[in-house]
Amino acid sequence: MTDATPRPGHDRDAIEELAELLPAPANRDLPTERHLHHKDILMRQIDRDRARDRTPARRRVLRPAVLAPVTALALAGALTVGLAVAGEGGTGAKAVPQAQGTAAAHGATALLGRISEVALATGTTPVRDDQFVYVKSKGRNGDQTSGKVVTGPLEDREVWLSQRPGPVKRLGVIREHGETLPINPELGDENGTEPGLHRPTYRFLASLPTDPDALLKYLYAHTTETAGKERDQAVFQTIGSLVSEQIVPPKQAAALYRAAARIPGVTEAPRAHDAIGRHGVGIARTDTRYGERAEWVFDADDLSFLGSRTYLTEDGPLGKAGTLLSSAAVLERAVVDKSGAEPTAAQVRTGTTEQPETRKG
Repeated sequence: MTDATPRPGHDRDAIEELAELLPAPANRDLPTERHLHHKDILMRQIDRDRARDRTPARRRVLRPAVLAPVTALALAGALTVGLAVAGEGGTGAKAVPQAQGTAAAHGATALLGRISEVALATGTTPVRDDQFVYVKSKGRNGDQTSGKVVTGPLEDREVWLSQRPGPVKRLGVIREHGETLPINPELGDENGTEPGLHRPTYRFLASLPTDPDALLKYLYAHTTETAGKERDQAVFQTIGSLVSEQIVPPKQAAALYRAAARIPGVTEAPRAHDAIGRHGVGIARTDTRYGERAEWVFDADDLSFLGSRTYLTEDGPLGKAGTLLSSAAVLERAVVDKSGAEPTAAQVRTGTTEQPETRKG
């Protein structure tokens, strides 16, 4: 049955179609997530230098994995940037015929419906306020300060995210690049960070609407604007960050996937794969204004979330069509009692829903 409910952003379709007829601007600003990524790289270097001098380190925030994937994200978010490599770059495809695009959209709605049903049926033990959500992943890190994407090697990433109701001055701990560092509030937020879309604790996620339309309305109202990016794309990537590096209550997880199906431009991505080459079924959306495509990858058998990637769909200042901007692969999720504690091998193997809880992918 076709959903006749007006979708957010639907009125802008005609405007965006007209905008596509205009010549592309010579240059474009980096989106907010990438500015934050570059700022974080700079602040890490400052922290290392100051640590050697035994002077206090300046506070900074690390964003979640899909908004800046294995970065994202990266979650208070979102995720890393990489250069297209063999077998991992995008197709570089631009517009598809209308009939084909319509079929892909219907395919995405059906697939997201199945993923939603699986999420709803997945047993999850609630995460306590005194615990930490643990996520282990791999991703490609990169830098764009030169104006072109410069990639690094595939690297491991582990995060322990505090679930305290907040506001908190330490959001958790991250381990990557051979270092273990605190995740601190942004400058100007020294009183701590409250739970929300930029710090989505289990308790906060459990408070979100379970009706997909109500949830989508909330996301459009609270997702941070990014200069130059389509509003629909920003909301799509916000949902991606929530499902990539968190443990979401089943009812809210199901609603997030059904809400994603209502975002204009969301399609099925048959050839999707994550940062370590695991192929699966995919959900994607292309920001035609920005020339970027974001994809989520799910296991073809059990429909569990595997990872994500973002790449250019047209030639531009950052690189050629197909250049990989971000790539992430989620390996483990768990709930642990202490920051820095890792799940046992038995827990990873069994995927038990007893505390501490661990899930694969």
